[in-house]
Amino acid sequence: MTILANEIFKNASFRNFSLSEDRENFKKSLEIVREQLGRSYQLKDGSLCSTKTSKFKPSYNPAEPSQIIGYVEYADQQDAEQALKVLAEGRKAWSRVSLEDRVKKTEALADWMEARRDELSSWMVFEAGKSWREADADTCEAIDFCRYYAREMIRLGAPRLMQKLQGENNHLVYRPRGISLVIAPWNFPLAILAGMTIASLVTGNSVIIKPAEQTSVIGALLAQGLKEVGFPAESFYFLPGIGEEIGPQLVQDERVDLIIFTGSANVGLSIIEEAAKKPKPNQKGVKKVIAEMGGKNALIIDDDADLDEAVIGASMSAFGFQGQKCSALSRLLVHENVYDQFVSRFVEAAKSLRSGSPTQPEFQVGPVIDQEAQERIEKTILEASKRLRTLYIQEKNPALKGHFVPLAIFEVEDDKDFIFQNEIFGPVVAVKKVKSLDEAIENANSVRFALTGGIYSRNPSHIERVKEEMEVGNLYINRGITGAIVERQPFGGYKLSGVGSKAGGPDYLIQLMEPRTITENTVRRGFAASE
Repeated sequence: MTILANEIFKNASFRNFSLSEDRENFKKSLEIVREQLGRSYQLKDGSLCSTKTSKFKPSYNPAEPSQIIGYVEYADQQDAEQALKVLAEGRKAWSRVSLEDRVKKTEALADWMEARRDELSSWMVFEAGKSWREADADTCEAIDFCRYYAREMIRLGAPRLMQKLQGENNHLVYRPRGISLVIAPWNFPLAILAGMTIASLVTGNSVIIKPAEQTSVIGALLAQGLKEVGFPAESFYFLPGIGEEIGPQLVQDERVDLIIFTGSANVGLSIIEEAAKKPKPNQKGVKKVIAEMGGKNALIIDDDADLDEAVIGASMSAFGFQGQKCSALSRLLVHENVYDQFVSRFVEAAKSLRSGSPTQPEFQVGPVIDQEAQERIEKTILEASKRLRTLYIQEKNPALKGHFVPLAIFEVEDDKDFIFQNEIFGPVVAVKKVKSLDEAIENANSVRFALTGGIYSRNPSHIERVKEEMEVGNLYINRGITGAIVERQPFGGYKLSGVGSKAGGPDYLIQLMEPRTITENTVRRGFAASE
């Protein structure tokens, strides 16, 4: 294959909003998208439609809940059955499309997103409440997934000659599993959805695309892109809807071979449980599940840490996108020798952050995703304030009408406390004073999750110990613990943080395929064929 064969993968570069040109271009994109709000999007391929029925549900701006982003047609159980039928009938045709064609289409989708980059990011500002920088990073990651997985599939797609043996050829090849069910989250509504979807498609699987309810318009835009660049109807089916209504049906269906999920541990574990049940009479194999299920991430501040860097890294990791990242910092373990100095500065850094509409670049803190999240986080803060020492709770701005919650920092003495052990998925941080690195590592590892974590330290022996002993899938040393970049930092954890290999890494696509070994006797008329 000539396409991409000699090209080195390069990550998309972030916009530099300190440059007036980038700022002005993004402002124009926000206005372009604002003019497109309120449109209606159909099942199957996300196409626009002029009429809507009761099945079309509104998607709202979390910063301004009275503003409707768009109306998306929600699937019922009959629609889910239709999606399964279409893909079951067409899966063989798609699986037989050449590797080169699949790779070209994947690259074409990256080009499609690149050409609409600021507009796609603007949709996330409106529908997900992301700041300019967070939205731009999301789009960059989506582009990166396409380009990286395209190159990875070239590496994996060619038959691999195994042990050399005269008179016999042995090759290892990969084949698609069949129908992939992608269940995506709202916090990275383009990047994660695109990554899971394109990984399924480039490996030759047909895919059901189930976006999060809160960000279904962005899901529809991705579906439009897939159609525009030439992915055929039998390769994907856009199926938005209420997870509780269509999710169990899709997970349990005998035609689904592969489930790729990102979301809460409770939902992820229920999917794993359902998929592991005894196969139905017509089910031909064991369902493969890849699940990323969140974290409770800790950052250790050692007694010799560079506090200038540590405060910046900690505040960005804790409060970026309002703490709504599975990698977000929610536990700080601070050595007693620097505790007072660090904590006072960390609190001041939090106080400097301003809350407001993410359409305006001067605000660093936007809304949480919806009313349910707002009420849950506010309840957690209220209960924590009754039993813990409050280091900081941001004063609420009554002028903000969206789903805004205060930044909150609490001091914790008991590592069994609720906010120390449980994922809040909001801007709530538990700070604990520790006497030693031993105590810090023990506390860090005391939770059920193992996703991200890190340390700020100048001590080489302490850094080496953390490398060996801290139970995380992504470890960061002397930097923030969020913002993993495709190929550079393949992302994923273990324990209750998930099952499966890391997204954006060299093992990811292998999970979506079945390996086969083909052995051929090449001896003819008593002679061994020449190698």
